[in-house]
Amino acid sequence: MDHIVRNERLKLLANALDRTSTACFTVGGIVPLATVVFANGTIALPFGYFAVAATCWILFGIGLHLLAQEALRGLR
Repeated sequence: MDHIVRNERLKLLANALDRTSTACFTVGGIVPLATVVFANGTIALPFGYFAVAATCWILFGIGLHLLAQEALRGLR
């Protein structure tokens, strides 16, 4: 019975990490793109800063997704 509880907790952890990674990808990738599209190509920040921030959010999201996959390897 203990391994069933452990497996469910690991699945909940992996799901939470994956949802967080999806939110990071949305904040870092989709929102900046929508900002450029709906602001007629103008952004308030310099493009370099904009690109670095978006890249960091996307990479953080990828890292969280990989961490979620690693958590699932502990299933029995």
